[in-house]
Amino acid sequence: MNRTTGSAEGRAEPPAARQDERGAGRTVAAAFDGAPAAMAVVDRSGAILLVNRAFTAVTGHPAARLAGRAWPDLLAPADCGRGWDLHRDAFERTEPRPRTLALLGADGERRRMTVRGRALPEGEAGGPAAVVMLQEAMRDEEVLRAITELRTAGSDTALWSLDLRTGRLRELFGPSPLGRMLAGDARSLEDCLARVHRDDIARVRDAMEASKQGRDYEQRFRMTDRFGDERVLHAKARFIGGPEDARLVGVIDDVTEHVQLIRRLADRRRIEAAQGRQVTELAAKLVSATTVDEVTGLLTEEFVPIFGGSTAGVMLVEDGVLRPYPSNAQRGGTAPMIDGRDAADTAYPMGAVVQDRQPRFFESRAEILERFPAVAEMLAHTGAQSWATVPIFGDRRVALGVWQVAWNQPHHATPDERALMLTLAGLAGQALQRVQRQQAELELADEVQRRMLPPQIPEVPGIDIAVRYLPARAGWRVCGDFYDVIRLPERRVGLVVGDVQGHGVEAAAAMGQIRVAFRAYATTQIDPGVVLAETNRLLTETGEIVFATCGYLVLDLDTGQMQAAWAGQPPAVIATEEGYRVWEPETGPPVGVDGDSKYAVTTRVLNPGETLLMCSDGLVESSEVAMDDGIAAVGDALHTMAPDVHAAATSLAALAPAGRGDDIAILLARLD
Repeated sequence: MNRTTGSAEGRAEPPAARQDERGAGRTVAAAFDGAPAAMAVVDRSGAILLVNRAFTAVTGHPAARLAGRAWPDLLAPADCGRGWDLHRDAFERTEPRPRTLALLGADGERRRMTVRGRALPEGEAGGPAAVVMLQEAMRDEEVLRAITELRTAGSDTALWSLDLRTGRLRELFGPSPLGRMLAGDARSLEDCLARVHRDDIARVRDAMEASKQGRDYEQRFRMTDRFGDERVLHAKARFIGGPEDARLVGVIDDVTEHVQLIRRLADRRRIEAAQGRQVTELAAKLVSATTVDEVTGLLTEEFVPIFGGSTAGVMLVEDGVLRPYPSNAQRGGTAPMIDGRDAADTAYPMGAVVQDRQPRFFESRAEILERFPAVAEMLAHTGAQSWATVPIFGDRRVALGVWQVAWNQPHHATPDERALMLTLAGLAGQALQRVQRQQAELELADEVQRRMLPPQIPEVPGIDIAVRYLPARAGWRVCGDFYDVIRLPERRVGLVVGDVQGHGVEAAAAMGQIRVAFRAYATTQIDPGVVLAETNRLLTETGEIVFATCGYLVLDLDTGQMQAAWAGQPPAVIATEEGYRVWEPETGPPVGVDGDSKYAVTTRVLNPGETLLMCSDGLVESSEVAMDDGIAAVGDALHTMAPDVHAAATSLAALAPAGRGDDIAILLARLD
């Protein structure tokens, strides 16, 4: 620059250009000096370089006295430090937050002022400089600012404004913690939208476009903050202004924790619902359990995960001592040390619970040792840290035993957990007593049935006969399957296999009645169809609801001729060493259904070398095995050992192709 001429590179500027520049400068200086807002230009040290008339009027100091003075010194001593903070922010931040400070005038009067500071572009003041503007704070604005600062300070809320024409964002009343976390120094709408979740961006943009038509804005969306964490935000804004200055003014809340809480609550409800269904299913299993091992196995295995336990054990009182269950469980840990211990020994938690029928909950080893020092030796054989020991009640609150759940870490059993444990233990107690009653009935029915069956079959010359009876293994079921061999005149023999519908003592007793009726009619009637019909009539006339499927066959030992009458019984199988055939005599309804039923007689010859099989449906049919498949399996097994009926009977009993869910009666016959 040529200082003499004011031209660049030694070239003189046109006089008109120099005149326009001087005129513009005078206009700017006049505008600054006459501006209604009090303004001062200051350097980086805070020294005042230039003030306007409004600034001298507000402070009460003339311009000459203000020149070179640090502007924060014009503030009340209590706010001087905050003034220096604002001064530093003006040089270090793009949009420093305004502050409401107390100005100490030349007359000593304090006035509340809104103070703003902003750095000037380099070169406009000959060096780094900033402009400081003072504006008397209106009371409502001051209150609003205070409330806003209180609301946003340290909270998850920011107040914002968006110029819909330029897409420029700014925060009302200065930057907030949430705004800095989400956007930093970004002030462009596009810069902020670039961090919105890809699944939400289209919806956010659509709502923003709708706002340009004068609509209010409200959206919930996901956005990644400056630290890479995903936040869930809820933004609401009001459309204000006109076509030239349309903008949105609103609030944005970080609702991440709220959403996470809702999700946790929803997850908890789902878990509780799943646990509820699980408890219901397991309670149903308790109701249907048919053995002591089934009941105790549910307590020690399937119920434990509901409470997050590590292990569990059941001790039942038998003859005054504690016995571990299930009986087939592996004996490890402390179980061998408890097995056979006196149930009245209150030095141990199990004995104490049995005696006073009160549950015990221990959250640590120290707690259980303080109450029961005698368990110290047991603790050396377990890694458990917490225990719940609850009584298993029977009728009249008699303690049948205890159920103990253990955790491998300290655990506090909540009131809900304790109540659920007691409920399940109560259900288990009821199930155990039901099983015991059913077992007693099983033993009685089994004894009745065995007494109703012939103690031994008669030895008939010319024929080899083998019989087997297998009770069901499906819990406590004792059914009414039966067989009989009746010696008849003129070298004939009657063979009977039947199945009384029902279970328990009643079925066993009904089986005995039918077997006696068969014997009575068979000794007086030659025709097997008449024997079935008379037995059927007798059952219907007694008035008892008793039904039975059965097959009755009369075999002539000299000719091998068989006359058979069938009442719903499975077909017979005739096997040789070469193979087998299925013989299906014509069948009628089960006896006991219709008193007027008649039963046809089917004839066939049993040749030497052939083995006859009569059986109840339990051998060849079940819910999983079709009768045709069961008969095929029996036939294949029978023809390989047809000559030896006794070995064949033992083999078929072991085979039981339909399983052991029902009882089984087997009768094999072979002519000598």
